[in-house]
Amino acid sequence: MNWLKKIFIKDQEIFKYILFGVLTTVVNIAVFFLFDTVLNFSYIIANAISIIAAILFAFFTNKKYVFKAKSQSWKLAFKEFYLFVGLRSVSGLFDMLSMWMLVDFMNLETNLSKILTQFIIVVLNYIFSKLYIFR
Repeated sequence: MNWLKKIFIKDQEIFKYILFGVLTTVVNIAVFFLFDTVLNFSYIIANAISIIAAILFAFFTNKKYVFKAKSQSWKLAFKEFYLFVGLRSVSGLFDMLSMWMLVDFMNLETNLSKILTQFIIVVLNYIFSKLYIFR
């Protein structure tokens, strides 16, 4: 049990990223489900809305809880936000393209396609956040 505590303390950032990554994914999927299935929006529009909601949720949780980045100025805070949104937009485009391919070409159900797409998105987003945004 002591070894598990040491691993957690040493790799706390990764554990927190996983936790908030899961929560971000839940936000993404839940918002998509709401707009796609409950409100009957086009899956493309529902996906765009869910990506925006997930990006905003992820920025604030990653900044505050995962990477504990404290901006020294509004200029730096804006730069972090700009980089975060910019890089998450790259993964968002991948999300949109994947959804389009899975739904329109492979004829998979929209909610299943959304879940499948999220596995790759989580990995891409961690790499972008760690290497380029919250150094």
